[in-house]
Amino acid sequence: MSRRLPSLNGLRAFEAAARHLSFTKAAEELNVTQAAISHQVKALEERLGVTLFKRGNRSLLLTDSGQAYLPVLREAFDSIALATDRVRLRSSEGPLRISSLNSLAAKWLMPRLPRFREQNPGVDILIHTSDTLVDFARDGIDVGIRYGKGQYAGLICDYLMGDVCFPMCSPLLVEKSGHPLKHPADLRHHVLLSDDAPNVPGMPDWRMWLRAAGVKGLDPSSGYAYSDSAMLVQAAVEGQGVGMGRYSIAELDLAAGRLVKPFDLEIASQYSYYLAIPPANLDLPRVKAFREWILEEARNRPVGSGAEPGNQNGPARK
Repeated sequence: MSRRLPSLNGLRAFEAAARHLSFTKAAEELNVTQAAISHQVKALEERLGVTLFKRGNRSLLLTDSGQAYLPVLREAFDSIALATDRVRLRSSEGPLRISSLNSLAAKWLMPRLPRFREQNPGVDILIHTSDTLVDFARDGIDVGIRYGKGQYAGLICDYLMGDVCFPMCSPLLVEKSGHPLKHPADLRHHVLLSDDAPNVPGMPDWRMWLRAAGVKGLDPSSGYAYSDSAMLVQAAVEGQGVGMGRYSIAELDLAAGRLVKPFDLEIASQYSYYLAIPPANLDLPRVKAFREWILEEARNRPVGSGAEPGNQNGPARK
């Protein structure tokens, strides 16, 4: 039997506008213009042959017809959302889709993934790297690793690890002929490597470190800048200069002796790493396995620089 249903866009526009009693807020929620919401609601009213809203200069109220229609639609949309979540939860096939910053994926996650594969041989992995937030539903992402302060609307967040920043370089530079790195002031004889990420409050950089070390007369913006922290660390490994790097990204290179920390001074980042998961994905077997594994990996990091919890409050950077 064929169903004579109004336009789904019109129904969604009406339900959102009725819930907010505002065309503007409905437009923001559905990511369309206010004019589009108004047009869709008007078309729905014409299709039904009734008026759904009482429109005032600065007010929007439901008519009797609108009040009768709203709870039925709300229940229908809730049922569709619930059914959608259940269908997704039943689907345990396909790869585990992980979103991460490129730097953390390359220098921290990838070297550890063989242990995950050994424990979970039936789980394939797809890694999506980006410096911007992803839309989990639109991009088909199961889990995300984010660098921020842990408040992500609509996501379940687990704290992974804090971070610190400090100068790091190849061991060959420490004893460089003519200009060894004995004191912070000796940096004036070396190329400074930095992350060219936007200046974000609380993100340590050369300017902050040099000020804390009492070094004057050295331009913190000189030297080379990289758009990716993993590139910065690699440049430091190759002896191209002294990098202001994050411990989380350089951890394995420091442990292997490819990098050294010439000075004791560290600056703690206000940002930390979090595992972020949409609630609907929590019961997926591949997600449960990855969540348990990565939390254990984070707990078993070496005690030392960057291993302590960071500030876990406030808005996120990435």
